[in-house]
Parts: sequence; C-alpha cells; structure tokens
Amino acid sequence: MLKRLFDFTASAFGLLLASPVLLPVMFLVWRQDGHSPFYVAPRVGLNDKSFKMIKLRSMVINADKSGVDSTAANDNRITAVGQFIRRYKLDELTQLWNVFKGDMSLVGPRPNVKRETDLYTPVERKLLDVKPGITDISSIVFSDEGDILKDQLDPDIAYNQLIRPGKSILGLLYIENQSLWLDIRLCFLTVIAILSREKALAGIQKVLKDIHATDDVLQLAQRTQALIPRPPPGAERIVTSRDGNPFA
Repeated sequence: MLKRLFDFTASAFGLLLASPVLLPVMFLVWRQDGHSPFYVAPRVGLNDKSFKMIKLRSMVINADKSGVDSTAANDNRITAVGQFIRRYKLDELTQLWNVFKGDMSLVGPRPNVKRETDLYTPVERKLLDVKPGITDISSIVFSDEGDILKDQLDPDIAYNQLIRPGKSILGLLYIENQSLWLDIRLCFLTVIAILSREKALAGIQKVLKDIHATDDVLQLAQRTQALIPRPPPGAERIVTSRDGNPFA
C-alpha cells in the first residue's frame, strides 16, 4: 500500500514537472513525420498479464514490424529527434502515466515483450511476480544497452547472451530486497545516471553492498570488464535462438 501511494504521488508530480520538457519534444516528434508522438508498446507485466506501455516515439512509424525487439545505438529505425530522446531517456518519462494508472511502479524489473518473457526460465519467471518498473538496478547498470548492441549481427540474440543474464540476476536481487528506501535510492541514482554514469555506478555499488550482494554481482555491476555470453539464471547453456529450443 505504501509503495502504491509513493508511486501514485510521485508519478503525478513527475508528470506535472516533466510537462514543460515533454510538450515541446512531443511537438518535434509529430512535426518530423506528421504521426503521433507516442508509441504504444505491448509489454508483459504483473502475473504475466499484458498491458500497453506508453513511450515517447523515438523510431520511425511501424518500426516494431521489423521483427527486431532489441535496439542498438546505431539502429537505422531511430529518428533524428529520437536520438535526442534516447540520449536523455525522455521516452521513459511518459511511462509515468502507466505508473499513475497502476500498470507499472516507479521501480521494478523492466517490462519485456512477450517474445522475450516466453523464453524466461522458471527462475526468471519470478520477475513477473511484481509490477514492472520504469527503473531498477539493471536499468542503471545496463543504461548503455544501445552501445552494447551496436554493430551486433543479431541484436536480439546479443541481448539474450550479453544483457539478459545480468539484467535478470539484478532484477531478482531487487525483488528479494525491495523496500521504499531502496526505491527512493534507485530513483535518485537514475537521475544521476543521466548526468554521470560513473557516479551512478558507484552509487549502485553502495546499494548492492548494503543488500549483501555477492562478489560476482558486485563485479558485474561495476561494468569495468567486457560482457561475455553467459546463460540466464536457471539455465545451464547460453541462448542461441528465440525459436523452438533457445539453447539448441
């Protein structure tokens, strides 16, 4: 109940505070191609139920019909205005409406498309036991997701091999330790990450130490080492496909 009250109050205040920035950018998105500045993104949320996530559109119309779910920094579907939107995470601000409605929380595991949640291991399915969020530990640790996927031959497979394992580990760790104080700290670090990723990652180290994360998780969250393909939590093999047997 306290978390919902925090989400409701903060999202309402956030929408009011962000409106002077969002309104001009919405106009620029509409002006570039004459289409809606919003992208309604189907996502899977609490208890495996689908909902419509509202994003400020950063790509060309019908970009989702390409069949590619993961977005690299050099994805040619991103518009000129979209590059600016993604640089400052403005596409996340409109999700405050989803928080206000109750589809999402300010903090929680990031919502995914059904094609991805269908690949979840039994361990990862615990991520669907809570409302998805605008931000969480992994959102800060992997805030450079677009750069990680840049120049990858298959961004979706690269996401499953390089990002998903760590993202799921951190999401599960958040669920095990969630509290209002942790949510407040992560919201603060999310803002810091826009200004200084280095300082935000240092803050995440403090958060992880406070919740007694293992040395492996602390090392992962430092992001000082190159990411290598690894199995997601609950699996023994690396994902090689999103069709049929993902570990074939």
